[in-house]
Amino acid sequence: MPAFDLLIRNARAVTASDIFYCDIAVKDGQIVQLGRDLPSAAMEIDAAGRYVTPGGVDAHCHLDQPEAPPIKMADDFFTGTLSAACGGSTTVIPFAAQQKGQSLRAAVEDYHRRAGNQAHIDYAFHLIVSDPTPTVLGEELPALIREGYTSFKIYMTYDSLKLNDGQILDVLSVAREHGAMVMIHAENADCIEWLTQRLEASGKTAPRYHAHARPMLVEREATHRAIALGELVDVPILIVHVSGSDAVEQIRWARAHGLNVFAETCPQYLFLSAEDLGLDDSYGGARCVCSPPPRSKANQQVIWQGLADGLFTVFSSDHAPFRFEGEDGKKPGNKEQPFRHIPNGIPGLETRMALLWSEGVMAGLITPQKFVELTATNPAKTYGLHPRKGSLSIGADADLVIWDEREFVLTNSMLHHNVDYTPYEGMRLSAWPGLTLSRGEVVWDGMTFTGKPGAGQFLKRGLPTLLPRRCK
Repeated sequence: MPAFDLLIRNARAVTASDIFYCDIAVKDGQIVQLGRDLPSAAMEIDAAGRYVTPGGVDAHCHLDQPEAPPIKMADDFFTGTLSAACGGSTTVIPFAAQQKGQSLRAAVEDYHRRAGNQAHIDYAFHLIVSDPTPTVLGEELPALIREGYTSFKIYMTYDSLKLNDGQILDVLSVAREHGAMVMIHAENADCIEWLTQRLEASGKTAPRYHAHARPMLVEREATHRAIALGELVDVPILIVHVSGSDAVEQIRWARAHGLNVFAETCPQYLFLSAEDLGLDDSYGGARCVCSPPPRSKANQQVIWQGLADGLFTVFSSDHAPFRFEGEDGKKPGNKEQPFRHIPNGIPGLETRMALLWSEGVMAGLITPQKFVELTATNPAKTYGLHPRKGSLSIGADADLVIWDEREFVLTNSMLHHNVDYTPYEGMRLSAWPGLTLSRGEVVWDGMTFTGKPGAGQFLKRGLPTLLPRRCK
């Protein structure tokens, strides 16, 4: 009887620290041995010297999140996890979003119903805290942290989600007491509203003015304030989707002063710019409306530098899928809308890994080890899933990607999400996952998706294992 269920031979294995050649043996969905010339298995795959990395952990994505009618997210857990797997991600962490007036527990229960038996790969939930009542702070949030929901996101913008500084301090205090990780969307809501009203009064409502209403200084101010609030409570924080130099400077300042500030960025800040929102008043730029918006091309280099030198802990998609055509997407009610009313977000679950491997690793801007750190190992550590996830080691889940390096032009027709466009249409890439394994099962063979809905497991998470320094 074969010693293993699966054996990947001749792998050029990559971890967050090393590259080495080996065979990878899998049994009962876990990696059980790394070595050379290992015994035969029931199924064998020859990696033929290709790079093999841990499956991606996309730690910031939105799936089937409730929206005000007629708007609806295009991807649910079925299509979202399918497209993630085809792009090399084997774990996703979307958000259970509390609505104001709703209990946090009810939001979690609703999200479990939405996930149902639809997920093809493993998943967990962040919480979105939008109504931190005494019951939420004193009872629900501590209980949910104990149950494995060990991270939550808070907003400094959007009327339906934003918290004031006092509320933020209350949430941070709960995180400190219970060891949870807080993610912060840092943009100054009052500045955005002030600018938006003036743009509207001048008739400047096309999609491109979305960026004018959210200049870098509103992200800079909110990032600075978030850092100060975290310092006051003496708790680590993570600033999500950092877009440019102003916020980067604030985070570098905080790090230089010994503060525990982590940072995340996303593909749109490497590959899109303000020009993608439109050079005129046409509506096509609505495809790229997201917050913070894409910045200048010069800022792309600042973000690349932050990825290379360790400023950024996590590289996520911030997948927020809305169709361009149809009444439930970027044209609510089938009408072109002022930028204020365009649903914020762009698709990116399936393209996240290939974009960074092709344009980062193969272009020499980051190492393969840094790629693994940013896309798999650090997200797993940050959100309490390591070493089960994000690790190419004995005992880890056999979530693996074998990379094909080949030239092709990216088109939306290649992708498996339920969105009718990709903002990266026409990009010439040089790598794509040639095979994706989820807990030892092939779910993508480079041409065909072979996973099954319901195969994905809900993951109860531990506390973050990134070990922060104590604040001064």
